[in-house]
Amino acid sequence: MALDLSQFRDLDPNDIGAWPTAAKSALIIVVCLLVLVAGYWFDTQDQLEVLERARKSEIDLKSQFELKQAKAVNLDAYRQQMVEIEESFGTMLRQLPSKTEVADLLVDISQTGLASGLEFDLFKPGSESPKEFYAELPIQIVVNGNYHSFGDFVSGIAALPRIVTLHDINIARPTRQGAKADALVMQTTAKTYRYLDEEEITAARKAQTDARKKTKR
Repeated sequence: MALDLSQFRDLDPNDIGAWPTAAKSALIIVVCLLVLVAGYWFDTQDQLEVLERARKSEIDLKSQFELKQAKAVNLDAYRQQMVEIEESFGTMLRQLPSKTEVADLLVDISQTGLASGLEFDLFKPGSESPKEFYAELPIQIVVNGNYHSFGDFVSGIAALPRIVTLHDINIARPTRQGAKADALVMQTTAKTYRYLDEEEITAARKAQTDARKKTKR
């Protein structure tokens, strides 16, 4: 059916009631569209943005819940693991000599060298370097021997009940005349460690704090 546009002419906006049915219908449709657009622009659009944020928040909260749930399920295992770590740490800590045992440990190191057939040219303990809960004691060592005796010495050091590590190992031919054909000189720094008592730990932390303050100045 063709639309008669003549009925839309000369419409009186002050007398909408007298408008033909087609014009009234068109006006109602336009008003409804304007209401829908205004409602979306001023209300629905904000609600959709809030809904989108809520959806994203839901995803984040769900991930956090799943993570916390997994931790809760494994809580007993984590506690057992913590106990094992503490026991392992205690075992390692017991391998560190106390202040009164360091002298005996130095004797053990030198005796291990002698038992391996080494001759000492130098055995010089250095100054202790305090760390967080332990102190590091370096020992400069120069010994004469051969590869076999050096291997026995390293194995003997590793077998000591206390922790001793060897650093900066350098092996060379001796410079002195008359040395045996298989004679070698080994220079190394042995490091042993001892645990600090509570007073020493407090003093070490205070020294570190003071050092940081001086650095910032």
